[in-house]
Amino acid sequence: MASFDEMDVDTIWMDGEFVDWEDAQIHVLTHAMHYGTGIFEGARCYETEDGPALFRWPEHLDRLYNSAKPYEMEIDHTREELTEATMELIRRQDLASCYIRPLAFYGYESLGVSPGDCPTRTAIAVWPWGTYLGEDALENGIDVMVSSWRKHASSQIPTNAKTTGLYVNSMLAGEEARRNGYAEAIVLNKEGNVAEGPGENIFLVRDGELYTPGLAESILDGITRDTVITLARELGYTVHDGATISRGELHTADELFFTGSAAEVTPIKRVDNVEIGDGSRGPITEELQTRFFDVVERRTDDHEEWFTYP
Repeated sequence: MASFDEMDVDTIWMDGEFVDWEDAQIHVLTHAMHYGTGIFEGARCYETEDGPALFRWPEHLDRLYNSAKPYEMEIDHTREELTEATMELIRRQDLASCYIRPLAFYGYESLGVSPGDCPTRTAIAVWPWGTYLGEDALENGIDVMVSSWRKHASSQIPTNAKTTGLYVNSMLAGEEARRNGYAEAIVLNKEGNVAEGPGENIFLVRDGELYTPGLAESILDGITRDTVITLARELGYTVHDGATISRGELHTADELFFTGSAAEVTPIKRVDNVEIGDGSRGPITEELQTRFFDVVERRTDDHEEWFTYP
């Protein structure tokens, strides 16, 4: 990812106002800075013949507001306000495609563990963001390792909320992988079964059928994950949603791939230096990946209901 200074973006929406990029600042004693009490989303806007198109935007907003519930966080802006703010950011910066980051967090007022009277702050940023895991990752796949860090259980912290503080777990797993020469990590849950990647859901292909861990395995209910399940079933594949996948099954899979708003559909070619299949993007992964990009880049009229146009 290029640094923000190299990107032609200059505006952020913050608490109902459009502000210059460098002025979107918070106090050092902001509650979320100390306790990770923020929630966020990651969505994409794709370039199409009809202009930029937000992909499954209502579902992302639903998850944002649902993420706020366990923390008793009141977002002081409606879905309509957040939608118009996002569209205006895209228009103002003349972006054909971009990544979208809505964020809500407890702000500056007091610094006990309880947020007390701390206000809820809300911001949205958009910027160009290409292939998340490398330029050739989509075609050639990536090498990953199983992290020594485990995913926390939903009985400890709500795993189906996109909470800023929880991504320390993701950062530790991902950086461990990169220090050891891998592009990304796979994280196991407390039982030792496969959960997900640091910022991705995972799919396993065996004997022509797809398997993916479910919510009981402490995963985030990914919107791209749901998209791929839908598309796979439309193509006639059997999808086992809620599968328990052991660590050993990773090595014997016919194919593996990640899904996510940033990662999109990324093949996995090796796990812990064990080659998956023939060590390249598998045929089912390739078919699903092609179908996914045909849909999101609007090379087909299918699933028009998934798109919102600024």
